[in-house]
Amino acid sequence: MPWLDSRHDHCILRLRIQPGAKRSCVLGVLSDQLKVAVHAPPVDGKANEALLKWLVDTLGLKRNQIELVSGQTSRDKRVRLENIKATQIRAALGIVDGTD
Repeated sequence: MPWLDSRHDHCILRLRIQPGAKRSCVLGVLSDQLKVAVHAPPVDGKANEALLKWLVDTLGLKRNQIELVSGQTSRDKRVRLENIKATQIRAALGIVDGTD
């Protein structure tokens, strides 16, 4: 999947964020990105923190297993997830395609 880059010990998510939504959720795949709505507004890093908290809760990770590596002030973001498999990510997000 172009939005999910799986490595030996981590994965990178390519995300397109829609801040200020009614609720945080996956909206679908947009080209090579996963489109995600977050409830927080895009001010003072609130949308970034809401995104990371939602990913932690949804994927069952600890906060130290997740890092925003690019896109601090952009809607296009890259997030690094430690010690999780691509199949676990797709299952938790409700996106199943049968590949690793």
